[in-house]
Amino acid sequence: MADMKKHPTVLRYYESVAQSANFDNEILDYDWIRELCLEAGADDVGVISIERSELDDQREDILSVFPHAKTMISFVSRMNREPIRTPARSLANIEFHHTGDKVADTSHNIVSALEARGVRALNAAMGFPMEMDKFPGKAWVVSLKPVAVAAGLGKMGIHRNVIHPKFGNFILLGAIMLDAKVNKEDRPIDYNPCLECKLCVAACPVGAIGADGQFNFSSCATHNYREFMGGFSDFVETIVDSKNTKEFRNEVPATESASWWQSLSFGANYKAAYCLSVCPAGDDVIGPFLQDRKGFMNDILKPLQAKEETIYVIPGSDAEAHVQKRFPHKTVKRVGNGLIPNSISLLVTLMPHVFQPNQATDVNCTYHFTFTGNETRQTTFDIRNKKLQVTDGLHGKPDIQITVDSKTWLKIVAKEKNVGVALLTGKLRFKGNPKLLIKFEKCFA
Repeated sequence: MADMKKHPTVLRYYESVAQSANFDNEILDYDWIRELCLEAGADDVGVISIERSELDDQREDILSVFPHAKTMISFVSRMNREPIRTPARSLANIEFHHTGDKVADTSHNIVSALEARGVRALNAAMGFPMEMDKFPGKAWVVSLKPVAVAAGLGKMGIHRNVIHPKFGNFILLGAIMLDAKVNKEDRPIDYNPCLECKLCVAACPVGAIGADGQFNFSSCATHNYREFMGGFSDFVETIVDSKNTKEFRNEVPATESASWWQSLSFGANYKAAYCLSVCPAGDDVIGPFLQDRKGFMNDILKPLQAKEETIYVIPGSDAEAHVQKRFPHKTVKRVGNGLIPNSISLLVTLMPHVFQPNQATDVNCTYHFTFTGNETRQTTFDIRNKKLQVTDGLHGKPDIQITVDSKTWLKIVAKEKNVGVALLTGKLRFKGNPKLLIKFEKCFA
């Protein structure tokens, strides 16, 4: 084998090292980083250390993909407002996708510039694709919203979107992990741009945003993300379960099949995102709302409310009841959302996100669950005043005690087995009023 030390590439490398500065412990200049990001296409930028307390719950995930991370750069790309506001969601989705592509390009350009300077860096995905081997658990590497809030790029509104103080919620987020420290950090802004005007509450077709500040993740995910992730799984199962073309067409009309084709071909389409459409917060956005609130609602809110469209819901969910009451002119379609846990650990994590408060109106109970079999765990579910509290271990005086094989309970949750069969086979046992177990099932969708 030839002497590698004499190879031209190796010789040039050592020459460049000898001639260049050592960047290994360089502390980057904040103003230089900011200018770099703005030139790369970002509309605003924030910088925080990986050690910040706001990243405590995701630091491990970040370091698992980029162990060298010392600093996070967060940035926003502004979306045009009118495309997001139109009832024609095809036009709204073009804007979402175009800005998403811009975020990806900006991230790439920032990382390229850092790399050229000798700084290792890695950009996080704006939204999709994700680590789908972890679905329906945490399939994303970086939670962009809390990073943006920590970096001073806005605050979370009651609709669970980041509201930038200037651009409002008409933004998409990007993030960069870099192997270098920066001589200055950003801090959260000292006020929340959210006006709590509740227009997002009025616009949401599935009632996912509560006037009391509660958020129903399952309702939002089932409809708005119908053509993403779990919705696609449900669509495939519909195809598989159909005995023939006629039965499939009865379940999935031609318009819906065409919509699936469009999503698969050009990028998955959001079904609503009306909460972003109607939000008037932000310096650049608020003017028309303050000048003529009635006109603002007539132009933006009411066309979305009046739109005749199909709304996708889980059977028996709060969303189904909301549509039937508030929007009787919209068509309800019962579907699945693919949020089917494959472990008890994931099940317990997901339950607060699929809890249906209005289905728990008459439930004030403490449930003790003991999971047995290949995954053992004891968990307390306390449902009171339309709120759910989940605690590891058995706490308080139970109204009902359930002991169940873990695989069996997961099949019950997935609608692959019913409670009656589990009782007959001894896989499920309980002490207490059986009606409480039935009520428990109805509280989750």
